[in-house]
Amino acid sequence: MNSPLDPGHAAVTVPLATLRKGARGVVAQVLEGDAGIVGDETGATIGRRLIEIGFVPGEPIQIIEEVWPGGDPMAVRVGSTVFALRRREARAVLVRVDAP
Repeated sequence: MNSPLDPGHAAVTVPLATLRKGARGVVAQVLEGDAGIVGDETGATIGRRLIEIGFVPGEPIQIIEEVWPGGDPMAVRVGSTVFALRRREARAVLVRVDAP
């Protein structure tokens, strides 16, 4: 049986906020203009800002670290740069996940 992550299947995208330390993938999309994504009216600003700092489709990502307890914020490598993001901000980034 084939996994949904196999090349013969449609790519599986998940919010960046759901990933844990060590996870890798590729940015598929950054959601803009939906305040419901991040829980307040700054949703459009956060989406735009994420794109400006490098969260663009096709860019490789890796979760480097999580603060415990709670896993917030998380350190994410995008390309060759590391950023700290709150999980509520990371909900605006959709990622195609690499197979484990």
